[in-house]
Amino acid sequence: MTPLFTIITVTYNAASTLPSTLESIRRQTCRLFEHIIQDGASTDGTYDIARKCGIQETRIISRPDHGLYDAMNMALAEAQGDYVIFLNAGDRFHTDDTLQKIADTIMDNNYPGIVYGQTDIVDITGKRLADRHLLAPEKLTLQSFAEGMVVCHQSFVALRRITPQFNCRYRYSADYDWCIQCLQHSHYNIYIDGTLTDYLSEGMTTSNRYSSLKERFFIMCRYYGKWPTIKRHLRFIPRFLKRRQIEKTFK
Repeated sequence: MTPLFTIITVTYNAASTLPSTLESIRRQTCRLFEHIIQDGASTDGTYDIARKCGIQETRIISRPDHGLYDAMNMALAEAQGDYVIFLNAGDRFHTDDTLQKIADTIMDNNYPGIVYGQTDIVDITGKRLADRHLLAPEKLTLQSFAEGMVVCHQSFVALRRITPQFNCRYRYSADYDWCIQCLQHSHYNIYIDGTLTDYLSEGMTTSNRYSSLKERFFIMCRYYGKWPTIKRHLRFIPRFLKRRQIEKTFK
C-alpha cells in the first residue's frame, strides 16, 4: 500500500520564500500527502499566500509559537501520515517525481524507519550553488551522526510512529538531536541514490553559528561520549574551514 506523507512547512514572515516551496509541492506527481503549514502568526502576507496556494492537500495552522522547534512540535501533533518530511519556506523537492521515488522506495523495502538522500544548496531562484558540506552516506546507522548531521533534515524522511517531539531546550540544534532519536528507533534505513531536496542557502546563517556548534557538541557528548567527541572535533577543524570557504562563495 502506498504510504501517506505528512509534509510540514514551518513559516514566519516568509512571503518572499514560501511561493517556491508551494510550487514544488504543487508539482509533485504523487498526491498521497497532507501538507501542514505551521505559521507563527505572520504579519507580512504569508498566511494569504498559503491560503491562496490552490493545493487541496494543504492545511494552514496560524498561531503564535515559542520558536522553530515548538512550531515543529505543533505540526507533528497534527500529522496523520505514515512518514514525515520537513520542507521549510525556501526549500523544495528536487524534482516533480521526488515524492513518488520516496514512495516507491518505501514500498519496495517494506516500510523502513528512515529513507534519505542527498541535498543540493540553491539560491532564491533555485539555481544550484553546491553540494551540501556533508554528503549522506550510502549506509546510515546511529553511529553515522557521530560525524555530525550527515543527512540534511529536509532529506531525512522518518516513519511517523518512531518520531519523537523536538527537544526545545536546544534552540539551534534540536533537529540534530531529533534525527539521532529517530535513528535509535529505526530498525533499518534505506538510501536513495540522488538528490531529494534543495536547501535555500539563505538558511545557512552565521549569526547563531557558534551557539549552534556548542549545542551540537553537547548533544554529541550525550549520545557518543565526551572524550570520543573531543577527539572527533579535532578532525572536524579542516572540514569546518572548508565549509566557511564554500559559504563565502554564496555571498
